[in-house]
Amino acid sequence: MRIPFVAGNWKMNKTVAEARELVSTMGAGLKAVKGVEKVICPPYVSLLAVANLLGGTDIGLGAQNMHWEEKGAFTGEVAPAMVKELCKYVILGHSERRQYFGETDETVNKRVLAAQKHAIIPIVCVGETLDENKSGQTAEVVRRQTLGALQGVDADFAPSLVIAYEPVWAIGTGLASSGDNAQHVHGQVIRPVLVELFGPETAEKIRILYGGSVTGANAAEFFSQPDVDGALVGGASLKDDFVAIAQAAAA
Repeated sequence: MRIPFVAGNWKMNKTVAEARELVSTMGAGLKAVKGVEKVICPPYVSLLAVANLLGGTDIGLGAQNMHWEEKGAFTGEVAPAMVKELCKYVILGHSERRQYFGETDETVNKRVLAAQKHAIIPIVCVGETLDENKSGQTAEVVRRQTLGALQGVDADFAPSLVIAYEPVWAIGTGLASSGDNAQHVHGQVIRPVLVELFGPETAEKIRILYGGSVTGANAAEFFSQPDVDGALVGGASLKDDFVAIAQAAAA
């Protein structure tokens, strides 16, 4: 069985001091949740401080992005080896990276392959915009993004992949998708692409998360679906609601 996976994407929120306070506040609640892989993804500047607080716990640490190059003249970027030094996970291809910073399926793929090379677990984001959703392009867009992101990934690395379906129209809007819709995209669009790329046995091992206005109140609706293996959580990961979401995943 696939172990439930819940990751908190803090985005550009919390100073180092605030990050320490938040982890200290919710840490005990998260530690008490068993049977769930739990990950916190703070801004770069807080990774070391949070890593020190999470040491010796079963709560993982992730970065929110990384470059594919090993090193060089890439001002403002962070290399895979720098991420690897502190983190087990990295979020790649988030819609905000695509929308505001020009990331494409091609550059997301380069990042995924760099994560594979450095044995960092990528949380690969896919999802359609509101216009694409309304025009019936959801399956086409999600299939294209999933195929594009995972080109060249080795079958032996594939089971460690985490895919996050995040409909762009649901991120930070309070307009969460329904559990049935998430299940349709996960089970009828993403999982078949994984079968196509890696075969049915490996595809069944890969976890697919839902993201987009997930809260403690609606998490159970998503987690009850057979192909929803957890959540990539935005705003709710900045408060105690994140613990409730992890509890719902365990249940």
